Amino acid sequence: MKHLLNWRVTLLALLVSSSVAYADSRPSAPPAATSPTHAIAQRPGHAGVASANFHATEAGLEVMAKGGNAFDAAIAVASTLSIVEPESSGIGGGFMAVIHRADGHEVFIDARETAPASVNLSDYLNKDGTPNRDNALNGPLSAGIPGEPAGLAWLAAHYGKLPLKDSLAPAIRIARDGFKPDGRLINAITERENEIRRWPASVAKYLPGDKPPVAGEVWRDPDQAHTLELLGEHGFDGFYRGETGKKLVDAVRAAGGNWTAKDLESYQVKERTPITVDYRGYRVVTAPPASSGGVAVAEILNILAGYDLTRLDDAHRTHLVIEAMRRAFRDHNDYLGDPDFVKMPLDMLLSPYYAAGLRMTILPDKATPSSMLPASIGVDPGMHTTHFSVIDKDGNIASITLTVNYTMGSTFVAAGTGVLLNDEMDDFALVPNKPNVYGLLGSAANAPAPGKRMLSSMTPSIVFGADRVGVIGSPGGSTIITQVLEGILAFMDGKDAAGIVAQKRFHHQYMPDRVDMEPGAFDAGTADALTRMGYTLKERNPWGYMNVVTWDLKANKLDAASDPRRESGLGKVQ
Repeated sequence: MKHLLNWRVTLLALLVSSSVAYADSRPSAPPAATSPTHAIAQRPGHAGVASANFHATEAGLEVMAKGGNAFDAAIAVASTLSIVEPESSGIGGGFMAVIHRADGHEVFIDARETAPASVNLSDYLNKDGTPNRDNALNGPLSAGIPGEPAGLAWLAAHYGKLPLKDSLAPAIRIARDGFKPDGRLINAITERENEIRRWPASVAKYLPGDKPPVAGEVWRDPDQAHTLELLGEHGFDGFYRGETGKKLVDAVRAAGGNWTAKDLESYQVKERTPITVDYRGYRVVTAPPASSGGVAVAEILNILAGYDLTRLDDAHRTHLVIEAMRRAFRDHNDYLGDPDFVKMPLDMLLSPYYAAGLRMTILPDKATPSSMLPASIGVDPGMHTTHFSVIDKDGNIASITLTVNYTMGSTFVAAGTGVLLNDEMDDFALVPNKPNVYGLLGSAANAPAPGKRMLSSMTPSIVFGADRVGVIGSPGGSTIITQVLEGILAFMDGKDAAGIVAQKRFHHQYMPDRVDMEPGAFDAGTADALTRMGYTLKERNPWGYMNVVTWDLKANKLDAASDPRRESGLGKVQ
């Protein structure tokens, strides 16, 4: 008990004595290019893509075969996923990307959704002040202004080699000619059928013949094909203005939403400086706010840097990782939000000295109850969103995570567009210190405001070592952060792409105070030891779906792997 009390004194001293620099508010311009010292001299000479659907992977490879680079391929993969994997992402949602250009330039692209100008907190509260989960998760009030179409146009204009319409061509073809939905999409439609039935355009798209699609049927999406064609021809204006923009606003307002034409026209992609952390000879480049993931991963790695994990047995290694997770998620809840709206003590959170103070609070063989920190209540973390990884023949790298938030997003399709809207408004702290659908808590830093980006767990990352490069990311709601962390550690342990995506996973997010684990994550001895340390273990499924590309610099060989938990995923090198 004395040790647990002392850690609070230690942290207080650090906070008082440190000269804390805060993140700048409302950056006026994209960050300058990263120094070319991060360029890799050699080139792979071949390309690799790993995504959650083979149609998307093949689309990325097709575009690169026609002269496109990794960023053109990213457009092809993302737009194809919008057609074949709408349960997890789409042009009605947003994305976050960490990209590394072959010349060494590294940047984070924030195409996260934003709150409409007329956002009204009372729309998301019941009369008793509790969160109104229906409005936050279903229908047009749950939808933020989409960022993915603007992000795809930005990639093409600033980083790609091909016209946007050429990179969108595979998705448009698949939408027009049709594809056979996989089991996960069919199950998602069935799971959300009651909500889908509330919206006529959603019924027309996802319940053809008044029922969910069945395995083996060919499914077409002509409305979304047309929307993508307009995006390809006119770029940003093809989605946010003109025909598509008007249809989106009209549909949302007719169904009780509050979007305006100005909300769409004023959307902006943001370029930000990635978070970089050095850990035992590796350089990890990851996502800054409005993602919470990179800060949490960096904080965890900084804590773990004080231990030699290779000298520990599985139980004690896992114990230290869990305790680092617990502390990072606590800070996630208290401090983080949209950097254009809130000041965050990032220098403190990312400081190795702050991590050293946190490390002092970890007992060597006993769990620290989260009740020793401010108490709260959480629910099960979710398993949605999607991620893909790309390396092209020249060494350009894209690590991109996309989402519509919950399964099938808002379930609301804007009539005449084929666009399934997100339900990202639930990612705001609609009621401070009350959990969202993923059990994550938030403070006023993540409260909704006009034009504000909601905090995200998306954690696209690139890991650079002396002999290897890894492109890593995953869906999974709040578990994205811990899955990416475990993928990074597995990469550093020498696992290949297939080994990284297949390894069993575990997760702790501060509240609820338990360890969620994949069946088989711990052997009997490790599970027993963790239980005796004071941990509550809970098996859960599903888990995934990670997609990884690695580059062996010595052999100059790429390796791509898609999570085996997803049958339709594909990692491929050509």
